[in-house]
Amino acid sequence: MKQFETILEKILWNSRFLILIAVVSSLLGSLVLFIVGTMDIFKVARMTFEYYIGKGGQDIHEFIITDIILAVDIYLVAVVLLIFGAGAYRLFISPIDESEESGIAHPFNIQTFDELKDKIVRVVILAVIIEFFRAVVDIRFSTPLDAIYLALSVLALAASVYLMNINHNSKNIKKDDSSSSD
Repeated sequence: MKQFETILEKILWNSRFLILIAVVSSLLGSLVLFIVGTMDIFKVARMTFEYYIGKGGQDIHEFIITDIILAVDIYLVAVVLLIFGAGAYRLFISPIDESEESGIAHPFNIQTFDELKDKIVRVVILAVIIEFFRAVVDIRFSTPLDAIYLALSVLALAASVYLMNINHNSKNIKKDDSSSSD
């Protein structure tokens, strides 16, 4: 029975390497999104250049802001995948030596699942805010009630960012208190 338990525990311990599927996929997805975002920015830059030298037919003012905001949103999702991949690797496989040497404040120095979740949630909320901003740019108000809804939406986003920062700051204070008492 002890031999069976030893084999089973070895299998369970080595099963952590399954996370490499998610790590590699996340890093690949992040690379693809960085390329897509960059190509979108180059496209906007080319169209802007063509517009100002007189070759562009479409008025760039109709799309430039939303296209750039969309590219930033794509970059943020790429960052989420990058943080997830590096964090999952660090939590399941091994600390990343260069990240450890760079200091505790580096985004890849994730110590717990809660810390990984917190970092991802913060970037996702920023991506949602940027997506909201992109949608707001295209809004055409038909009634005064539409403007009130927009104001309430902005207030709700501001409140969520404020609450998130309060939560983040209280965690840092608790972390500092526990490390100073050691």
